[in-house]
Amino acid sequence: MTITARKIAEHLQASLAGNADAGDTIIDRLAPLDQAGPGDVSFLAADKYLKSLPDCRASALLLKESHLGDAPSTAAVVVVSDPYLAYARISHLFSQEPAPAKAIHSSAIIESGVQLGEGVSIGAHTLIESGTILGDGSVIGPGSVIGARVRIGANTVLKANVTVHHDVVIGDQCMIHSGAVIGGDGFGFAPSSAGWVKIAQLGRVIVGNRVEIGSNTTIDRGAIADTVIEDGVIIDNLSMLAHNVRIGRGTAMAAQVGIAGSTRIGAHCILGGQAGFAGHLDIADGSHFTGQAMVTKGTTESGAYSSGWPIQPAREWRRTVARLRQLDKLEARLKALEHRLDSPDTEQTPKKEDSE
Repeated sequence: MTITARKIAEHLQASLAGNADAGDTIIDRLAPLDQAGPGDVSFLAADKYLKSLPDCRASALLLKESHLGDAPSTAAVVVVSDPYLAYARISHLFSQEPAPAKAIHSSAIIESGVQLGEGVSIGAHTLIESGTILGDGSVIGPGSVIGARVRIGANTVLKANVTVHHDVVIGDQCMIHSGAVIGGDGFGFAPSSAGWVKIAQLGRVIVGNRVEIGSNTTIDRGAIADTVIEDGVIIDNLSMLAHNVRIGRGTAMAAQVGIAGSTRIGAHCILGGQAGFAGHLDIADGSHFTGQAMVTKGTTESGAYSSGWPIQPAREWRRTVARLRQLDKLEARLKALEHRLDSPDTEQTPKKEDSE
C-alpha cells in the first residue's frame, strides 16, 4: 500500500502538525533521526538526541508536542505522547517479510491424528507427529519438528528449524524464532555408585499467549510438574530455562540469561543480558536485574539489583584485583586493632596535656 504521513497519523490515531503539504508525501521507509532524508519517517526517542532534530531532513517525524518548536519546517509532524511506542506500532507497515503461504508444503510429513485449523501454513521438510493440534492461522516454518500431542494456538508463528517436543502447549499469537527447542529434557540425574542415573522428565512446558521466544533459546520440560511461561513474556536469543522454572506475565529477559531449575520469576520483571539465576529461588514481581547479575538468593520486593564488574582500564583493574587479594590480611589487622582498643589492659597513649 502507499503510505503517507497522513496515513501514518491515521494509523496511530494522532494529529498532524507542521508542513501540511508534507502530509501527502509518500513515505518509503523508517530511518534514524541523523540519517533520515526525503521520503523517510523518523522519531525522537529521547531528549539526548534533540540536537539532531533541527537539521533532520525526514519528510515526517513522530514527536511529542513539547518538541514541535524544534522540528524542521519542511517536515510533517505526527504528534504522539510516546514516539518510541509509535515507532514500534508503525514499524510493521514497512516490514518486507514475505507473508506465509497458508498452504502445506508437499515435502511436509504429517502423521495420523493431527488436527489442522483453518489457514494453517506448514513449510518444507517439517514433521508433525500424531495427536498434535494446530490452531487457525498458525505457521510452522521449514525444517521444524513438532512432537506428539502438541497443542499450538491460533496465529502462532514458528520460524524455521524450531523443535517442540511432545505434549508441549503453546498459546495464541506467539512467536518462536529459529533454532529454539521447547520441551527438551531437563538436567535431572541421581548419583549412584555406578554413575549418574537419568531421571525421566515427566512434566510439560506450558507457554501462554503473546509470548516471544528468541533464536536458539531452550526451555526444558518439567521433571514432574510443568515448566510455565505466562502471558506476554518476551525472551531474547540464546537463553536457557531449566526444568520447572516459572516466568510471570509480562517479564522480559535479554540474551544469554540462564535460570536454574525450579526458580520462579515474578511478573513484569526485567532480566539483563547474561544474568544467571541459581535454582529454587523466588523473585518478586517488578524486580530488575542489570546485565551479568549473579542471582544466588531471591528477592522480596521490586527494585533494581546488580552485580558483575563494570569495565575499567586494564592497569586500574589489575591494581583493583591486587587490592582485593589483600582483603583477608587487612581484615585480620583490623580485627587485631579493634581487639586492642577494646581490651581494658591495653596501654593508652598519653595525651599531650597529661604529659606536661
